[in-house]
Amino acid sequence: MRRVAITGMGVVSPVGIGVDAYWRSLVEGRSGVGPITMFDASEFPSRIAGMIEEFDPSDVLGPKEVRRMSRFIQFSVVAAEEAVRNAALDVGDDEDGRVGVIFGSGIGGLEVMESQHLKLLEGGARKVTPFLVPMMIADLAAGYISMRFGAKGINYCPVSACATATHAIGEAGEAIRRGAADVVITGGADAAVTRLGLAGFCAARALSTRNDDPEAASRPFDLGRDGFVMGEGGAALIVEAWDYAEARGATILGELLGYGASGDAYHMTAPDPEGRGAIRAMRAALAQAELAPSDISYVNAHGTSTPAGDIAEAFAGRALFGDTGPAIARTKSMTGHLLGGAGAIELVASVLAVRESRMPPTINLTDPDPECDLDHVANEARTAPVAAAMSNSFGFGGHNATLIVGPA
Repeated sequence: MRRVAITGMGVVSPVGIGVDAYWRSLVEGRSGVGPITMFDASEFPSRIAGMIEEFDPSDVLGPKEVRRMSRFIQFSVVAAEEAVRNAALDVGDDEDGRVGVIFGSGIGGLEVMESQHLKLLEGGARKVTPFLVPMMIADLAAGYISMRFGAKGINYCPVSACATATHAIGEAGEAIRRGAADVVITGGADAAVTRLGLAGFCAARALSTRNDDPEAASRPFDLGRDGFVMGEGGAALIVEAWDYAEARGATILGELLGYGASGDAYHMTAPDPEGRGAIRAMRAALAQAELAPSDISYVNAHGTSTPAGDIAEAFAGRALFGDTGPAIARTKSMTGHLLGGAGAIELVASVLAVRESRMPPTINLTDPDPECDLDHVANEARTAPVAAAMSNSFGFGGHNATLIVGPA
């Protein structure tokens, strides 16, 4: 089994485009949540989201490419461009298929589906664009990334709701370990802040309705939490075999030490209240990393700010780590929940926590829920060595995934 190096990262997020801007916002505790402006949300119970208002894909993509890519694909390609550049990766002539792409999306091109359905209803079938399907389906982010860089190896798209990107990165690491690839461009993205996306989550009563104070709406593990806040964006990472990275002189940012995955087999949307599936995923990641729970310094928790989800995750954390567990934080308090892209931007934060010895905080944690009694990094970043960091993602359908990263 080969060691897995992380050599490049790229981010498109509600708190910053680019890794440096994203990280700076996190350690400063800056929220990216605000009123929805991309469409009229006045009829919805929840009218707030973590949006990327200043995103301009033309900085990376040509006009024709922009027209033929839905928003989540644009996020994916822009993030991958930064990650490839950051890694100084030249794919070259990959005729042996040693460079792969495993890149996920939980929902895909929802805004295209909405707009084209309206054209179908108003003008008939001839009004529907021939690019509907490739703009809509979730796997085309991986497809476009592969074509852009000439990566001819393993190529697919995991879809597991909010655990999507974490599964994608974990499976990329597995492909490296078993020798199926030398390099994989991986991550995830979503752009579901649309009328239909918002309506669906509102109907499920999953979203915060703290519309009068959007920056304080995402408040994981706080007694005042009332649901999650939607977000958009994603991240890309370059993972490669350690010896391959060393041979090409790459700067190694960190090591992907462990990956674990499990299923709750419990409920369509609710987590197992005792967090048993989450515990299995975390234990599997620790086993692969050959680490004990006490070796983890920092956990970027799933922490969506839902009443049931936070309690289940806290229960799992106490069961695994005991009373003297690691520092816990949830960057969703600042970014909102990027759905299929969440695990990717959160792993970037975990890699940087190890590299910079800084733990981004959970903001808005002013009245901690006593049922979530953990070592919270509350409201301000904490400076301390991070020997290893864990990142958790738990999705609708009972999908659980955990990654562990360590220093270079």
